[in-house]
Amino acid sequence: QVQLVESGGGLVQAGGSLRLSCVASGSIGSLNVMAWYRQAPGKERELVARIISGGTTNYINSVKGRFTISRDNANNTVYLQMNSLKPEDTAVYYCQAARSVGSVPYWGQGTQVTVSS
Repeated sequence: QVQLVESGGGLVQAGGSLRLSCVASGSIGSLNVMAWYRQAPGKERELVARIISGGTTNYINSVKGRFTISRDNANNTVYLQMNSLKPEDTAVYYCQAARSVGSVPYWGQGTQVTVSS
């Protein structure tokens, strides 16, 4: 089993920044895919950013240029640096990890991000 624990969420004013962290523990093995998802009230969960071993990253259009995903393999941690935050970024942010694209993923419990206008 793999456990994922997120931290770093909170309340911030529009234009501010937050950095989310997700630490993986347990049977980590090769978690080649790590990602951040978010779910706003009344909306479906959506992929925000993903990083694959080797460094390939993907972002949804609405966060490109503002968010940066990175990983520290030595510490089994993935980060999401969020800058120029907007009220529409308000959501619960979830960490996801998987051994490969398409394999059964593991999920964290989520961390709330609230951006006030």
